[in-house]
Amino acid sequence: MKIFIDTAEIEEIKTAISWGVIDGVTTNPSLIKKAVDKKQGKVSMENYIKEIVKVTPGPVSLEVLGGNAEKMIEEGKLLYRKFSQYGKVVIKIPVNPSIHENDGLEFDGLKAVKQLSNEGIPVNVTLVMSPEQALLAAKAGATYVSPFAGRIDDYIRTKMGIKMGLDFKKESYFDLNLIRMATVEKICNLLQGLNSISEVYRNEHVRKILDTGQDNGVWSGVDLVLKILQIFRNYNFKTEVIAASIRNARQAREVAETGVHIVTMPFDAIKGMIMHIKTVEGMRNFTSDIVPQYRELFSR
Repeated sequence: MKIFIDTAEIEEIKTAISWGVIDGVTTNPSLIKKAVDKKQGKVSMENYIKEIVKVTPGPVSLEVLGGNAEKMIEEGKLLYRKFSQYGKVVIKIPVNPSIHENDGLEFDGLKAVKQLSNEGIPVNVTLVMSPEQALLAAKAGATYVSPFAGRIDDYIRTKMGIKMGLDFKKESYFDLNLIRMATVEKICNLLQGLNSISEVYRNEHVRKILDTGQDNGVWSGVDLVLKILQIFRNYNFKTEVIAASIRNARQAREVAETGVHIVTMPFDAIKGMIMHIKTVEGMRNFTSDIVPQYRELFSR
């Protein structure tokens, strides 16, 4: 599995690359603006992006701003032309750029993906929230698709009345087993008053409980990644899956267990992968157990 870092902070990128585990970078306009603003006018945005591309050993995803196919294609070509000479550039295109329902732009992201891909420009399709969207993106020729695992976890928790900031933090682990246990308990309480399978099947309260704990058959962000991978393997799509919106080390491990091609995560989540209390304890014990004679071997 490849690991990308999801940031535009050049210091974080360089530090993570120095660890020897980083294969690429994903960014977005907000992350880049925030990082450039910290430089207080000492660097232009264009030069800052150039530096990111130069120092990164693999692909750097740069996102377009346009809301329709024509603008996204134009901007994608511009970004690729400006920065691909400094390293590997991938253009991020939203799977569905619609801001309002039925605005006629639902498929403009896919149109842009198709055109850019046909011209040999690699594309990372972002804001993927369902296996259906991922399937269409792969059909359109996407090099990568980025399902937002963390955001789906947030969405399901919110549907269940679990509030961010009150009941969980953004970086909190999504405990699917706990949610399933709570769902089963609620349904079991309802079943006591039902006498047949048909009554259970028709019962609106049972259906509401089931629907609340999932997103159209997707039970978690990790499950979203797993379902997309299964579809891609069924039809031998060459499109690679980037598990995005990863919030913590455990979630990163769980998407790794699915066999995902790439995971992209923030600096702190990557740091979390190396930490374990027993490792620290072991190092303390090893250090205290070193005999003087062994230490002398390293001073000669």
